[in-house]
Amino acid sequence: MNNNQIGELVCTRISHDIIGNIGAVANAVELLEDGDLDFLDDIKSVLKNSSQTLASRMKFFRMAFGLNNANLDDFDLVKKTAVDYLKTIGNKDFPITLQLEQIVVDNRRLALVMIMVLADILIRGGNISVYQENNTLVAEVDANAKIAVDKLDKMEKIIFSPSYPNDPSLAPLCVLINALSPTNIKIYKNEQKIKLIVIVG
Repeated sequence: MNNNQIGELVCTRISHDIIGNIGAVANAVELLEDGDLDFLDDIKSVLKNSSQTLASRMKFFRMAFGLNNANLDDFDLVKKTAVDYLKTIGNKDFPITLQLEQIVVDNRRLALVMIMVLADILIRGGNISVYQENNTLVAEVDANAKIAVDKLDKMEKIIFSPSYPNDPSLAPLCVLINALSPTNIKIYKNEQKIKLIVIVG
C-alpha cells in the first residue's frame, strides 16, 4: 500500500462517517426554510445532535490523521476527544467506553487509530482499554463483547498478507500497517480478551 492508496481509503472513510449527519443538517435547514414550525422541536434536536456528532468526529479525525496537531501534547484533551468520538458510535443502551492510560506524546496518534480499529468491530457497545508497556501499545476489548467476526477476520488477513483492500472501513488498520509495517502489528485472541498489539520501538 502506498501513501496515495492510504489517502484514498482515509478520505473515503471520513466522508462515509460524516455524510449521514451532514444530510440530516441539510434536511433540517430545508424544513426551517419551508417555515413549518410544527416540527421546530424535532428540527432543533436534529441540528443539535448532528452538529455535535460532526464536531466530535472531525476533531477525532483531525487528531488521528491530520498533520502537526499541537493538541496531541495535551493528554486530557486527547482522551476527551477519543471519548467524545466513541459516544457518536455507541448509544445510551450500548455505549462504547474507554480506559486510556498515559501514553507518550509520540504514540498518541497511533493510540487513537488503534481505538478506531477496535471500535469498528464492536456491534453492541463494550469497553476499550489502551495502555503502553515500554515500546508496545496495547488496545483490547473483552472477548465476550459482541464482535463483528467477519471484520476481525479481514483485519487478520490484511496483517498477515498486506495488500490494498477496496474497503474504506479498514482504513484505520491500513494506516497502522503503513506507519509501522505489518510485522509490528498483531491481533491476539483468547477467552478473555481481543488485543491489538503494536510495537512502536
